[in-house]
Amino acid sequence: MTTGHIPVLVQEVVAALGPRPDGLYLDCTVGGGGHAAAILDAAGPPSRLVGVDRDPEAIALARGALERFGDRVQLIQGDFRELPRLLSPLHLGRFDGMLFDLGVSSAQLADPGRGFSFGMEGPLDMRMDRHGGGPTAREILHALPEERLARIIREYGEERWARQIARGIVNARHRGSLETTQDLATVVSRAIPRRLWPRRIHPATRTFQAIRIAVNQELEGLGEALEAAIGLLKAHGRICVIAFHSLEDRVVKHLFRRLAAPEAVAGVQILTRRPVTPSVEEMARNPRARSAKLRAAERREEQRGA
Repeated sequence: MTTGHIPVLVQEVVAALGPRPDGLYLDCTVGGGGHAAAILDAAGPPSRLVGVDRDPEAIALARGALERFGDRVQLIQGDFRELPRLLSPLHLGRFDGMLFDLGVSSAQLADPGRGFSFGMEGPLDMRMDRHGGGPTAREILHALPEERLARIIREYGEERWARQIARGIVNARHRGSLETTQDLATVVSRAIPRRLWPRRIHPATRTFQAIRIAVNQELEGLGEALEAAIGLLKAHGRICVIAFHSLEDRVVKHLFRRLAAPEAVAGVQILTRRPVTPSVEEMARNPRARSAKLRAAERREEQRGA
């Protein structure tokens, strides 16, 4: 991967976390290190940050981008759904702030070999960790029955043409013409009537998103992982979550609301009654930012006697 990562809502994340020099921070999806660098710069030394990412190639990028911070940074390759296990050997205690930037990074999209983008010819891979096993997008597209494919595309992509697209995928694999990202993009484009293509996005956008979510199981255990992460915060520590998909954002919203209830033990105070979205200027600089939504919350003191 190249270092083409463009972090979104950076100033808004820093404002929500309020980094300080004595702080300990956790970036659960460190990616190219853009948010992590901004947090450390805002906090100043001797603040520290732990960066986690399931993609070993992202960890390599972050290591180069954050080299100037020296031993103020520790990087771990792993899935944020396993945070307690990943962090236990470090014996760090609780965190003052943490960030989840969900979804795929700019660097992953820009690498044709990763198979995330419909705009470039590449293998149908889409795995965030290519070395950790698990089925590729090609294997899923070739193995699942039509009805299951339609359900994935409809539910994860919120695509109204899911049934027609799934039928096109099955026909293409029978013909032996479903091997690359361009093959899949062509199938999707042909399945949707040209006059009904979406105006602002490529017709294959939602299908690629849906298949990527299925490959990486991005929604499975997300709420539980976020709740476990909140348990790693100090009292008054803050969590920021950036979601690019309505289903992810819904998980975050409902979790925060549940933990904001008065009876919640070690619950949270919601800091963003409505999600924070990018400015017009940021969307012009980085079109990928247009669907980003940031929610933030602060951990309350644990209830005594609970």
